[in-house]
Amino acid sequence: MKLGFIGCGNMATAIMGGIIKKGLVKKEDITGADTSAAARQKVSEAYGINTVEDNREVIKASDVVFFAVKPQFLHDMAQGIKDVVREDQVIISIAAGRSLKLLQEEFPGKNLKIVRLMPNTPALVGESMTAMCANNNVTDEEKQKAMELISSFGRAVELPERLFDTVTAVSGSSPAYVFMFIEAMADAAVLGGMPRNMAYEFAAQSVLGSAKMVLDTGKHPGELKDMVTSPAGTTIEAVRVLEEGAFRSTVIEAVEACREKSEEMGKK
Repeated sequence: MKLGFIGCGNMATAIMGGIIKKGLVKKEDITGADTSAAARQKVSEAYGINTVEDNREVIKASDVVFFAVKPQFLHDMAQGIKDVVREDQVIISIAAGRSLKLLQEEFPGKNLKIVRLMPNTPALVGESMTAMCANNNVTDEEKQKAMELISSFGRAVELPERLFDTVTAVSGSSPAYVFMFIEAMADAAVLGGMPRNMAYEFAAQSVLGSAKMVLDTGKHPGELKDMVTSPAGTTIEAVRVLEEGAFRSTVIEAVEACREKSEEMGKK
């Protein structure tokens, strides 16, 4: 299989890094294009893939092509390749807020095989949570292959496209919320006298370990919270203060605002 990437930014390099590490595609069978010479050089040095400046060369060389450009650049990119893109190729897009329908409309007169992804930035450390959906032109075998590729840099689940705005809110954008939480906890630790670098380590490892407990035990988060919360103890005092500040309600409202914004972007 020949693999192509249009766009060689952080997410693209995380994806290709996972694929190469798992041995799913040889580095010499991957071609990447980017408008930035620095980005091309960086990914070439990191993974030894073929790099080109012209997006059309990626299309011509590939069986599966990742569209790894920002949503606002998708239309111009599509205009440049629409006459060379082929119906036998599988297109995998990570452009946020761009539905399968909108992606297909960028290529009038062609009935393309399109897979849409919503990954998140933990792909950079092999821990992405990625949602996948595909149009009716993609065969079961092709979907299985796409799932194998995207599982190389984290967890992946096939979901109906109607849930993608929610996916954007609960996983696509949520690393930002978690980073804010880690930063706030670290600030509190510094207030309590802990050195800054140590405060980040304690806060980040606690978040990592807590998330792993949810995934590995299968227990309800509330049950795990109760395991930490002793009667009249320190933890319940902290929980009381969080609830006074409408902690859970604020998180729910933030995630819902993100979902609504994603839905709005998808209509443009």
